[in-house]
Amino acid sequence: MRSHEIDYEILGEDIQVVQIELDPNETVIAEAGSMLFMEDGIQFETKMGDGSNANESILGKLFKAGSRVLMGESLFMTHFTNRGYGKKKVAFAAPYPGTIKPVDLSQIKGNTLIVQKDAFLCAAMGTQISIHFNKRFGAGLFGGEGFILERIQGDGLAFIHSGGVVMERTLNNETLRIDTGCIVGYEPQLNFDIQSAGGLKSMVFGGEGMFLATLSGTGKVWIQSLPISKLIRRLSPAGGNANKESGSVLGGITDMFER
Repeated sequence: MRSHEIDYEILGEDIQVVQIELDPNETVIAEAGSMLFMEDGIQFETKMGDGSNANESILGKLFKAGSRVLMGESLFMTHFTNRGYGKKKVAFAAPYPGTIKPVDLSQIKGNTLIVQKDAFLCAAMGTQISIHFNKRFGAGLFGGEGFILERIQGDGLAFIHSGGVVMERTLNNETLRIDTGCIVGYEPQLNFDIQSAGGLKSMVFGGEGMFLATLSGTGKVWIQSLPISKLIRRLSPAGGNANKESGSVLGGITDMFER
């Protein structure tokens, strides 16, 4: 199914909103609860699944719904369709301060993007949202993104959000070392792994945590400056001792070395 061709405008700086303009019978899919406003003529319907496969069986829809629960998302997605005459607008807001990034999946290798499990905001109808398992044990345990990620596939526009500023880097047979938890998304041909931050002294006293995420190969990666998990820890009573393994399983253990 070819994705619908939608027009958009991103508003705001620190707390952004994406405003999407739909032609008659065009549809955008979004995470439940992300809609900010919609003009008269826009109708919405909550469905189990992304609607990318109109002939999908009930069993297939249930499987996708179950995978969304594993990703920490709602069982359902909301479909917004312009049923009126002329162009109509609907807007979506990110759930926390940061940046909304439009990604043209037709320009991504394999038309596929891997993102952290809470990064997806909305996309053109025809985009498929599914589960992606981090195959490397170390990356899932220490990398900050966890074992379960999201796979976004299609040939239209998708919108992802991140904490703070988002940077896009293109690697050309290179390796990039990144603070754990700061990877928003990457092209699937890149190799995602985890490495120690250095010697024992640097790991314990360097302030950069015990591990760094690494991406190597050729492709694009999107990096966020302030993951929401890091912000929450900094605002907590013990925020000054927040560890660097953002969201990783062993984050609490590294706290003992940093106190």
